[in-house]
Amino acid sequence: MKIEETFPSAREDAQSAERYVPCKQTLSPSYRLAYRDNDFLLRDELRPIRLQLELLKPELILQEHKIEDTVIVFGSARIPEPAVARKELKDAKAAFAKEPSNKELGHKAKIMGRVVENSKYYEEARRFAYLISQTAKTSESCNFVIVTGGGPGIMEAANRGAHDAGTESIGLNIVLPFEQRPNEYITPQLCFQFHYFAIRKMHFLMRARALVVFPGGYGTLDELFETLTLIQTTKIKHIPVLIFGRKFWKRIVKFDALVEEGTISPQDIKLFRYVETAEEAADIILGTHP
Repeated sequence: MKIEETFPSAREDAQSAERYVPCKQTLSPSYRLAYRDNDFLLRDELRPIRLQLELLKPELILQEHKIEDTVIVFGSARIPEPAVARKELKDAKAAFAKEPSNKELGHKAKIMGRVVENSKYYEEARRFAYLISQTAKTSESCNFVIVTGGGPGIMEAANRGAHDAGTESIGLNIVLPFEQRPNEYITPQLCFQFHYFAIRKMHFLMRARALVVFPGGYGTLDELFETLTLIQTTKIKHIPVLIFGRKFWKRIVKFDALVEEGTISPQDIKLFRYVETAEEAADIILGTHP
Protein backbone atom coordinates (compact mmCIF):
# COMPACT_ATOMS: atom_id res chain seq x y z
CA MET A 1 0.00 0.00 0.00
CA LYS A 2 1.42 3.38 -0.96
CA ILE A 3 1.94 5.94 1.75
CA GLU A 4 -0.46 8.42 0.15
CA GLU A 5 -3.20 5.82 0.34
CA THR A 6 -2.80 5.72 4.10
CA PHE A 7 -2.02 9.29 5.06
CA PRO A 8 -3.90 12.30 3.66
CA SER A 9 -2.06 15.26 2.22
CA ALA A 10 -1.84 18.55 4.05
CA ARG A 11 -4.59 19.93 1.81
CA GLU A 12 -6.82 16.98 2.59
CA ASP A 13 -6.18 17.49 6.29
CA ALA A 14 -7.21 21.15 5.98
CA GLN A 15 -10.33 20.27 4.00
CA SER A 16 -11.23 17.68 6.59
CA ALA A 17 -10.80 20.21 9.39
CA GLU A 18 -13.07 22.68 7.61
CA ARG A 19 -15.92 20.20 7.80
CA TYR A 20 -15.98 20.52 11.56
CA VAL A 21 -17.12 23.50 13.55
CA PRO A 22 -14.27 24.35 15.93
CA CYS A 23 -15.03 23.15 19.43
CA LYS A 24 -13.18 22.25 22.59
CA GLN A 25 -12.56 18.75 21.29
CA THR A 26 -11.18 19.59 17.84
CA LEU A 27 -9.03 22.43 19.22
CA SER A 28 -7.40 20.18 21.78
CA PRO A 29 -3.74 19.18 21.03
CA SER A 30 -4.75 15.57 21.58
CA TYR A 31 -6.92 15.77 18.45
CA ARG A 32 -4.02 16.59 16.14
CA LEU A 33 -2.83 13.86 13.81
CA ALA A 34 0.31 12.41 15.37
CA TYR A 35 2.55 12.94 12.33
CA ARG A 36 1.47 16.62 12.15
CA ASP A 37 1.86 17.33 15.85
CA ASN A 38 5.25 18.99 16.35
CA ASP A 39 4.84 19.26 20.10
CA PHE A 40 4.33 15.52 20.23
CA LEU A 41 7.19 14.70 17.83
CA LEU A 42 9.61 16.82 19.85
CA ARG A 43 8.96 15.06 23.15
CA ASP A 44 11.94 13.32 24.77
CA GLU A 45 10.16 9.98 24.43
CA LEU A 46 10.09 10.42 20.63
CA ARG A 47 13.89 10.78 20.31
CA PRO A 48 14.30 7.23 18.92
CA ILE A 49 11.81 8.07 16.16
CA ARG A 50 13.59 11.33 15.33
CA LEU A 51 16.92 9.50 15.16
CA GLN A 52 15.40 6.97 12.79
CA LEU A 53 13.94 9.69 10.58
CA GLU A 54 17.28 11.52 10.36
CA LEU A 55 18.94 8.27 9.31
CA LEU A 56 16.25 7.28 6.84
CA LYS A 57 15.52 10.51 4.97
CA PRO A 58 19.03 11.10 3.54
CA GLU A 59 19.47 7.37 2.94
CA LEU A 60 16.41 7.17 0.73
CA ILE A 61 17.37 10.30 -1.21
CA LEU A 62 20.94 9.08 -1.78
CA GLN A 63 19.57 5.76 -2.99
CA GLU A 64 17.25 7.58 -5.39
CA HIS A 65 20.27 9.45 -6.78
CA LYS A 66 22.12 6.11 -7.10
CA ILE A 67 25.04 7.37 -5.03
CA GLU A 68 27.12 4.43 -3.88
CA ASP A 69 30.63 5.74 -3.17
CA THR A 70 31.70 9.01 -1.57
CA VAL A 71 34.91 10.82 -0.72
CA ILE A 72 34.74 12.79 2.51
CA VAL A 73 36.47 16.16 2.77
CA PHE A 74 36.88 17.69 6.23
CA GLY A 75 38.53 20.97 7.13
CA SER A 76 38.11 24.31 8.83
CA ALA A 77 35.06 26.48 8.19
CA ARG A 78 37.32 29.45 8.94
CA ILE A 79 39.80 29.12 6.08
CA PRO A 80 38.53 31.30 3.22
CA GLU A 81 39.81 31.52 -0.34
CA PRO A 82 43.14 33.39 -0.64
CA ALA A 83 41.72 36.67 -2.01
CA VAL A 84 39.29 36.94 0.89
CA ALA A 85 41.98 36.04 3.43
CA ARG A 86 44.34 38.70 2.06
CA LYS A 87 41.64 41.35 2.27
CA GLU A 88 40.79 40.39 5.85
CA LEU A 89 44.49 40.59 6.75
CA LYS A 90 44.76 44.02 5.15
CA ASP A 91 41.72 45.24 7.09
CA ALA A 92 43.05 43.77 10.34
CA LYS A 93 46.43 45.47 9.89
CA ALA A 94 44.74 48.79 9.08
CA ALA A 95 42.60 48.57 12.20
CA PHE A 96 45.65 47.77 14.35
CA ALA A 97 47.63 50.63 12.80
CA LYS A 98 44.93 53.04 13.98
CA GLU A 99 45.04 51.64 17.52
CA PRO A 100 48.56 50.23 18.03
CA SER A 101 47.98 49.88 21.78
CA ASN A 102 44.97 47.61 21.25
CA LYS A 103 46.28 44.11 21.99
CA GLU A 104 43.12 42.46 20.72
CA LEU A 105 43.51 44.08 17.30
CA GLY A 106 47.18 43.12 17.24
CA HIS A 107 46.31 39.52 18.04
CA LYS A 108 43.68 39.47 15.31
CA ALA A 109 46.17 40.78 12.74
CA LYS A 110 48.63 38.06 13.75
CA ILE A 111 45.99 35.35 13.45
CA MET A 112 44.92 36.64 10.05
CA GLY A 113 48.51 36.28 8.89
CA ARG A 114 48.26 32.57 9.69
CA VAL A 115 44.89 32.36 7.95
CA VAL A 116 46.42 33.83 4.79
CA GLU A 117 49.12 31.15 4.87
CA ASN A 118 46.53 28.40 5.40
CA SER A 119 44.26 29.75 2.67
CA LYS A 120 46.36 27.80 0.17
CA TYR A 121 44.44 24.76 1.39
CA TYR A 122 41.22 26.26 0.06
CA GLU A 123 42.64 26.04 -3.44
CA GLU A 124 44.05 22.57 -2.83
CA ALA A 125 40.67 21.33 -1.59
CA ARG A 126 38.92 22.86 -4.58
CA ARG A 127 41.38 21.32 -7.04
CA PHE A 128 41.31 17.95 -5.30
CA ALA A 129 37.51 17.79 -5.47
CA TYR A 130 37.65 18.78 -9.12
CA LEU A 131 40.11 15.98 -9.96
CA ILE A 132 38.09 13.35 -8.09
CA SER A 133 34.82 14.57 -9.57
CA GLN A 134 36.22 14.52 -13.10
CA THR A 135 37.08 10.87 -12.58
CA ALA A 136 33.62 10.16 -11.19
CA LYS A 137 32.19 11.72 -14.31
CA THR A 138 34.00 9.34 -16.66
CA SER A 139 34.39 6.19 -14.55
CA GLU A 140 31.99 3.33 -15.11
CA SER A 141 32.98 1.35 -12.02
CA CYS A 142 33.20 4.01 -9.31
CA ASN A 143 30.99 6.78 -8.13
CA PHE A 144 33.26 9.13 -6.19
CA VAL A 145 30.89 11.84 -4.98
CA ILE A 146 32.35 14.57 -2.79
CA VAL A 147 30.68 14.92 0.61
CA THR A 148 31.40 17.71 3.10
CA GLY A 149 29.92 19.21 6.23
CA GLY A 150 28.15 21.68 3.99
CA GLY A 151 29.51 24.89 5.49
CA PRO A 152 32.01 27.56 4.42
CA GLY A 153 35.81 27.42 4.21
CA ILE A 154 37.36 24.11 3.20
CA MET A 155 33.91 22.55 2.90
CA GLU A 156 32.85 25.21 0.43
CA ALA A 157 36.07 24.71 -1.51
CA ALA A 158 35.42 20.98 -1.95
CA ASN A 159 31.80 21.42 -3.00
CA ARG A 160 32.98 24.17 -5.34
CA GLY A 161 35.53 21.88 -6.98
CA ALA A 162 32.82 19.33 -7.72
CA HIS A 163 30.63 22.14 -9.04
CA ASP A 164 33.50 23.23 -11.31
CA ALA A 165 33.58 19.70 -12.71
CA GLY A 166 29.84 19.75 -13.37
CA THR A 167 29.08 16.91 -10.96
CA GLU A 168 26.88 16.45 -7.92
CA SER A 169 28.20 16.87 -4.40
CA ILE A 170 26.70 16.38 -0.96
CA GLY A 171 26.48 18.70 2.04
CA LEU A 172 25.67 17.30 5.49
CA ASN A 173 24.84 20.42 7.47
CA ILE A 174 24.28 20.45 11.21
CA VAL A 175 22.16 22.81 13.31
CA LEU A 176 24.65 25.09 15.09
CA PRO A 177 24.55 28.55 16.66
CA PHE A 178 27.04 29.67 13.97
CA GLU A 179 28.61 28.56 10.67
CA GLN A 180 25.49 26.62 9.74
CA ARG A 181 24.40 28.17 6.45
CA PRO A 182 24.89 25.76 3.51
CA ASN A 183 27.43 26.90 0.95
CA GLU A 184 26.12 27.72 -2.51
CA TYR A 185 28.02 24.95 -4.33
CA ILE A 186 26.23 21.96 -2.81
CA THR A 187 23.81 20.20 -5.15
CA PRO A 188 20.47 21.48 -3.78
CA GLN A 189 18.83 18.04 -3.93
CA LEU A 190 21.74 16.63 -1.88
CA CYS A 191 21.87 19.32 0.79
CA PHE A 192 20.79 17.86 4.13
CA GLN A 193 20.39 19.24 7.64
CA PHE A 194 20.87 17.25 10.83
CA HIS A 195 20.12 17.82 14.47
CA TYR A 196 22.04 14.79 15.75
CA PHE A 197 25.80 14.65 15.27
CA ALA A 198 25.73 10.86 15.64
CA ILE A 199 23.47 10.30 12.64
CA ARG A 200 25.39 12.83 10.57
CA LYS A 201 28.63 10.95 11.35
CA MET A 202 27.02 7.70 10.20
CA HIS A 203 26.06 9.23 6.87
CA PHE A 204 29.61 10.49 6.35
CA LEU A 205 31.00 6.98 6.65
CA MET A 206 28.27 4.69 5.32
CA ARG A 207 29.42 5.16 1.70
CA ALA A 208 32.94 6.47 2.28
CA ARG A 209 35.76 5.22 0.08
CA ALA A 210 38.30 7.73 1.38
CA LEU A 211 38.70 10.49 3.95
CA VAL A 212 40.67 13.64 3.15
CA VAL A 213 41.42 15.97 6.05
CA PHE A 214 42.63 19.56 5.76
CA PRO A 215 43.73 21.84 8.61
CA GLY A 216 40.85 22.49 10.96
CA GLY A 217 39.64 22.85 14.52
CA TYR A 218 37.63 20.82 16.99
CA GLY A 219 35.15 19.51 14.43
CA THR A 220 37.87 18.37 12.04
CA LEU A 221 39.86 16.74 14.84
CA ASP A 222 36.72 15.01 16.07
CA GLU A 223 35.91 13.51 12.68
CA LEU A 224 39.53 12.51 12.00
CA PHE A 225 40.06 10.72 15.30
CA GLU A 226 36.67 9.05 15.22
CA THR A 227 37.37 7.64 11.75
CA LEU A 228 40.85 6.48 12.78
CA THR A 229 39.33 4.81 15.85
CA LEU A 230 36.71 3.01 13.77
CA ILE A 231 39.40 1.75 11.39
CA GLN A 232 41.71 0.79 14.27
CA THR A 233 38.95 -1.22 15.95
CA THR A 234 37.77 -2.72 12.62
CA LYS A 235 34.29 -1.26 13.02
CA ILE A 236 34.61 -0.08 9.42
CA LYS A 237 36.74 -1.33 6.55
CA HIS A 238 40.11 0.27 6.06
CA ILE A 239 39.84 3.30 3.79
CA PRO A 240 42.57 5.74 2.75
CA VAL A 241 42.90 8.56 5.29
CA LEU A 242 44.88 11.43 3.80
CA ILE A 243 45.97 14.39 5.91
CA PHE A 244 46.87 17.59 4.06
CA GLY A 245 49.74 19.65 5.43
CA ARG A 246 52.39 17.70 7.34
CA LYS A 247 53.83 20.90 8.86
CA PHE A 248 50.45 21.97 10.28
CA TRP A 249 49.51 18.57 11.67
CA LYS A 250 52.96 17.76 13.11
CA ARG A 251 52.64 20.96 15.11
CA ILE A 252 49.07 20.33 16.24
CA VAL A 253 49.08 16.59 16.98
CA LYS A 254 52.10 14.65 18.28
CA PHE A 255 51.24 11.24 16.82
CA ASP A 256 54.77 9.95 17.40
CA ALA A 257 54.50 10.92 21.06
CA LEU A 258 51.42 8.71 21.39
CA VAL A 259 53.51 5.79 20.16
CA GLU A 260 56.35 6.66 22.54
CA GLU A 261 53.91 6.82 25.44
CA GLY A 262 52.51 3.42 24.52
CA THR A 263 48.96 4.68 24.04
CA ILE A 264 48.87 3.63 20.38
CA SER A 265 50.90 1.03 18.51
CA PRO A 266 53.47 1.81 15.79
CA GLN A 267 51.10 0.22 13.25
CA ASP A 268 48.43 2.80 14.11
CA ILE A 269 50.58 5.52 12.57
CA LYS A 270 50.16 3.71 9.26
CA LEU A 271 46.38 4.23 9.30
CA PHE A 272 46.90 7.61 7.61
CA ARG A 273 49.23 9.36 5.18
CA TYR A 274 50.35 12.95 4.86
CA VAL A 275 49.89 14.65 1.50
CA GLU A 276 50.68 18.14 0.23
CA THR A 277 48.97 18.53 -3.14
CA ALA A 278 45.62 17.78 -4.73
CA GLU A 279 47.27 15.70 -7.42
CA GLU A 280 49.10 13.54 -4.87
CA ALA A 281 45.90 12.88 -2.92
CA ALA A 282 43.87 12.11 -6.03
CA ASP A 283 46.50 9.69 -7.33
CA ILE A 284 46.53 7.79 -4.03
CA ILE A 285 42.75 7.47 -3.89
CA LEU A 286 42.30 6.53 -7.53
CA GLY A 287 45.16 4.08 -7.28
CA THR A 288 43.39 2.39 -4.39
CA HIS A 289 40.26 1.96 -6.50
CA PRO A 290 41.33 0.86 -9.99
